[in-house]
Amino acid sequence: MATHQSLYKYIWQHSRRDQLVILVIAVAAQPFYFLTLTLPKLIINGPITGPQNGTAFTTEGATENFLRLVIGLPDWLGGQWTILQGFALERMPYLVALSFAFLALVGFNGFLKYLINTMKGRLGERLLRRLRYDLIDRVLRFPPSHLRKAKQAEIASMVKDEVEPLGGFSGDAVVWPVFLAGQGLTALIFILVQNFWLGLIAAVVILSQAIVIPRLRKPILQLGKQRQLQARELAGRVGEIVDGGPDIRVHGTSNWERADMVRRLGKIFDIRFELYQRKYFVKSLNNFMAQMTPFIFYLVGGYFLIVDRSLDVGQLVAVIVAYKDLPGPIKELIDWDLQRQDVEIKFNQVMDQFHPEGMTLPEPQGDAAAPMPFTTAVELKNVTALDDAGFTLLDDIDLTLPLNQTVAVVGPAGCGKEALGQLFARQVTLKNGTVKAGETDVLSLPEASTGRTIGYAGPDGYFFPLTVKENLLYGLKLAPRSGATAERRFREANRAGNPVFDADADWLDYDALGTRDPKAILDRMIDMLSMVELENDIYQFGLQSRIDPKQNEAAAGRIVEARLALHKRLSAPEYTNLVERFDPAAYNRNASIAENILFGASIDPLLQPHNLPVLPHFRRVAAEERLDKHLVAMGLSIAETMLELFRDFSPDHPFFDEFSFIPASELPAYQQIMKRSKMAELSYEDRSRLSVLPLRYVEARHRLGLITPEIRERLLAVRRTFAETLPADLAARISFYQEDKYAASASIQDNILLGRVSYGIAHAQERVNVLVREILDQLDVRDLIIEEGLAYNVGSAGKRLTTAQRQKLGLARALVKDPQVLVVNGALANLDDQQKTAIVERVLAHRKGKATLWVLTKNDLASRFDRVLHFDHGKLTSDQAQVAIREAAQ
Repeated sequence: MATHQSLYKYIWQHSRRDQLVILVIAVAAQPFYFLTLTLPKLIINGPITGPQNGTAFTTEGATENFLRLVIGLPDWLGGQWTILQGFALERMPYLVALSFAFLALVGFNGFLKYLINTMKGRLGERLLRRLRYDLIDRVLRFPPSHLRKAKQAEIASMVKDEVEPLGGFSGDAVVWPVFLAGQGLTALIFILVQNFWLGLIAAVVILSQAIVIPRLRKPILQLGKQRQLQARELAGRVGEIVDGGPDIRVHGTSNWERADMVRRLGKIFDIRFELYQRKYFVKSLNNFMAQMTPFIFYLVGGYFLIVDRSLDVGQLVAVIVAYKDLPGPIKELIDWDLQRQDVEIKFNQVMDQFHPEGMTLPEPQGDAAAPMPFTTAVELKNVTALDDAGFTLLDDIDLTLPLNQTVAVVGPAGCGKEALGQLFARQVTLKNGTVKAGETDVLSLPEASTGRTIGYAGPDGYFFPLTVKENLLYGLKLAPRSGATAERRFREANRAGNPVFDADADWLDYDALGTRDPKAILDRMIDMLSMVELENDIYQFGLQSRIDPKQNEAAAGRIVEARLALHKRLSAPEYTNLVERFDPAAYNRNASIAENILFGASIDPLLQPHNLPVLPHFRRVAAEERLDKHLVAMGLSIAETMLELFRDFSPDHPFFDEFSFIPASELPAYQQIMKRSKMAELSYEDRSRLSVLPLRYVEARHRLGLITPEIRERLLAVRRTFAETLPADLAARISFYQEDKYAASASIQDNILLGRVSYGIAHAQERVNVLVREILDQLDVRDLIIEEGLAYNVGSAGKRLTTAQRQKLGLARALVKDPQVLVVNGALANLDDQQKTAIVERVLAHRKGKATLWVLTKNDLASRFDRVLHFDHGKLTSDQAQVAIREAAQ
C-alpha cells in the first residue's frame, strides 16, 4: 500500500490562499468583538448608573465625549495620543448613541461571522469536490487485480459518505481555531482587565476543560472508527446480497444471509449505543464545568463588590456578559479538536484504501483528442504476465501482429490465450517485456488514444444503466468535440482541481464514425447490430416501447399509417381471423375482461387489472350494471378450477406462469376464501380478490366458457358507462383505442395491431410478425422502430439483457468505432455454433485488411483466419499462417 499525504498537508496544499484570506478577516474581527464587550460597561457606568456612582454626569447638563478615540502610550513616548476628540453629548443622547453603537457593532460582528462562515463553506465544498474527484480518478487508475477485489458498495460508501465530514472541516481547519481562540482570548483578557482574580478563575476552568474533555473523548474517537469500518462492511455485504440475489434464492440461503445481517446490525448497535453513552456523559460534564463558573463569579464578584469595593456593578455585569460569550468559543474549540481527530482518522482510513500498489500514473489518463494511430506492426517481446495470485498467464511471449492480418488464437481453456487478449485491454499485470508499435509503448499510451485505436470485446463486458444506443456509442466518448463550459462552472472546476471537461458537450468521435449525419450514424449502428445478429432484438424492444405523440407527432402518425395498411392487408382471405381488432361495439374474445372494459391502455397503477376492483369508479359502474356479483361468481369458478388443477404441482412449476390465474404463493389464501364462501357471506376483501381473477380471463385462451351472451352484453354496457362517466382526472390517464388516433399509453406493437392476435390459429403470431415487418419495411418505418429500440434502457450492468445479447452488444460496441486493432476475447462464448460461425464470417468480411485478433472458444473456426496462434500452458507453441496450414494438409 502506497503512502499518502496527511490531512493537514492536503488541506493546506489545495486551499492555503483561501485559508489566509479568511484568516485575515477572522483576526480583523477581534477588535470589534472587544468593543462589543466593552460597550455594556460604558452604558451601565455612564448614563445609567454614572450619576449615582459619581463616575459620570454628576451635574445637570454635564456631557461626555462620544466616539473619543485615545491611544495610551508611555510618558517617554508622549503619553496619551488623541486620535479623535469625539462629540460632546448629554446624558440621554449619550445613552442613545452608545446603545445604537452597541447594536451596530453586534450587527457588524454578525456580518463578519456570516462572511467567514460563507467563505469557509465554499472552501470546504470546493475541497470536498476535489477530494471526491481525486478518489474517483484513483478508482479509474486502479490496477485490474485491485478492481477485481474491491467491493462496489464499499467504494461508493467511502466516496459518498465517509469523506463528507471533510467538506465541513476543511474550511475550519486553520481559520476556525484561530477565530475561536481569538474570541475566547479576547473575552478572557477583557475579564482580566476588569478583575484579575475573576479572570484567573475563568482561565483555570477553561484550562481544566481543555485538559479533561479531550482525554475523555479519545475512546469516543475509537468507537467512531469502529462504527465507520462496520458500516462500510455492511454496505459491502448489502451490495453482495443484491448482486448475488439469484444464487441466494437458488441455494435457499436467504435465512443465513438474514442471520449474518442480524449479527452485523447487532454489532453496529452495540458500538453506537456505547458511543452515545460516552458522548452524552462528556457533554454533560462539559456543560456542568461551563455553568459552574458563573456561580463562582456571583460569589467572588459579590465579595469584591460588597466587601473589597474593588469592583463596580458595571464591571461585574460586563464580566458576566463577557463570560457568557466565553464558554461558546471554548466549547466549539474543544468540539473542533474532536472533529479534527475524527476527520483525520476517516481521511487516513479512506486514503489507505485508494492507494493500492501498481496504480496507473495520472499522465496516461489525460485528454487525447487527437488519436495516435499505429504506423507499424504491434510487437510483443519477452512478454510475461501474471494473475492476481502471481501465477504465470503468459510466459516469455515473442509475437508480431501486422496491421492488415486476421489472427485466431486457439488452445485449451486456461492455456494463456485469454490473457493475450486481456493484455491489450490492460486487464492483466505485465511482469516483463514490452508491447510496442514501432517506438510507441502501446501500454503506456493515454487511454483516450488506445480506446480509439484498439477495440476490445470480452465475454463479460460491463454495460451502464443507459440506453442501448448510449452503450453502443460509449466507446466513442473519448474527448469533448464541441460545447463550452459556462464560465462559472469552468472556474469552479479549475479551482477544485477538476479537469475542465464539459459533460454536456458533444463527445462523439465523428472521425471514427466517418460522418456527422444522424441518419448515417443510425445506419452505421444498424449495420453493426445486424452484423452481430442483434438487430431483431432491438427491433422487438422498439415494438414494445412507447412514443409520446405530443413530442413526436410525426412518428405517431407513421405508426397509425402502418396500422391502416396492416388492417387493409388483414382483410385478405389468407389472413382472415389472424387478428381480432378492437371494435367499440363488440367484445374482443382474444383480450382480457379488463381490456374489454377499459377499451384502452394505461400505465397508471390504479387502472391495472389487479387494482380495478378497489377503484371507486369501477365499483360504482359494476354495481349499476349489476356486474359485480357476476365477477365474484366467475372468480369463485376460476379459483375452484385453479385449485383443482394445480394443487399437486410444486410452487416453482412453469405451468403457474403459463396457465394459472393464481400465483403459487397465493393458493392457500384462495383455499381459505373457498371455504368461507360455503359457510358465510364473503368480506369486501375476499370479494375484491375474487373479482381480480376474471379481469385477467381471456375467453379464446382459457376456454372456461365464462363469457355467456348475457355476460358479454353486461360487459359492453359497463364499457360504455365506464367511459361516459369517467372522472376527468382518470380520463387523462387512459389512452382509448380509436382507429385513426395513436394511443400514447400503448406500445408501438399494440398501436399497429389495435387488436389481439387470435388464439387457436396455428403460427398466428409468427405470421402476424412477418406481415408487420413487411409493412414497416414498405412504409420505411422499420428504422424508426429500431431507433425507438435503441432507446431501451439495459438496466444496471445490462441485467435487462440476456447473456447472449450482452455479448453481442459488447462486440457491436467495439466494431462501431472501427478500431485499427480489434481484439475479440471469447466474446461469443454463450452463442450457439451456428450464430458464432455466421457472426465470425460477417466480422472478418467487414474487417478484411485490418488487424483482428480473435481468441476462439472453438478451434473449428480458425480456418477462416489468415493466421493461427496455438497456446498451451502460457506459451506460444505454434504460429502458422493459413497458407502453410493448407499446404501441410495437402
